[in-house]
Amino acid sequence: MKFAVMGTGIVGMTMAGKLVTLGHQVTMGSRRADHPGALAWAAATGEQAGVGTFADAAGFGEIVVNATNGGATLEVLAAAGRANLSGKLLIDIANPLDFSKGFPPTLSILNSDSLGERIQAAYPDARVVKTLNTMSAPVMVQPSLVPGHHNAFVSGNDPAARTEVVNLLASFGWPEDDIIQLGDITTARGAEMYLPLWLRLFGVTGTPHFNIKVARG
Repeated sequence: MKFAVMGTGIVGMTMAGKLVTLGHQVTMGSRRADHPGALAWAAATGEQAGVGTFADAAGFGEIVVNATNGGATLEVLAAAGRANLSGKLLIDIANPLDFSKGFPPTLSILNSDSLGERIQAAYPDARVVKTLNTMSAPVMVQPSLVPGHHNAFVSGNDPAARTEVVNLLASFGWPEDDIIQLGDITTARGAEMYLPLWLRLFGVTGTPHFNIKVARG
């Protein structure tokens, strides 16, 4: 498959690298086609890896992954171009973090809305699925970093799109029984609002290698 990964930070680099190791072609999107970090990543990764503007990447990808800073997501997707997103699976792994008051960040969207919903509302022809935003980037693509069973969540209006994402997560090593489909895109609210707790747990544990396990009675 051809993937567009929007974002050149740790999450974007981690996700793009994993996709290449699985045999996919990946173009990493940035504001500039000559982004130094993206160019270095592509050179080190090999011929399956490419670099371009957000529009270049979105035009290339059959599947688009939003791995941007959540506060910049809608601006980035506008730069990607509506026509380049129409009809495509758009996997949103970002969080609407607000660092304006320092660390730890707060959420810029919460309670009655979510970043996932805003993306879907702005791009109704895209098939938006929210997932993997409740854990660190290494755990996203290598769940075995956390021993035992733990969970990933999937939210989206299109059941077929959710199934595509479940299959992609399975290729990352997520057992299907550990992937919980929460429902439509409004259920992204809960997954995004977990982030303040994640940040406190990170401070207490001192490692990003932890995750949620839903224990059922």
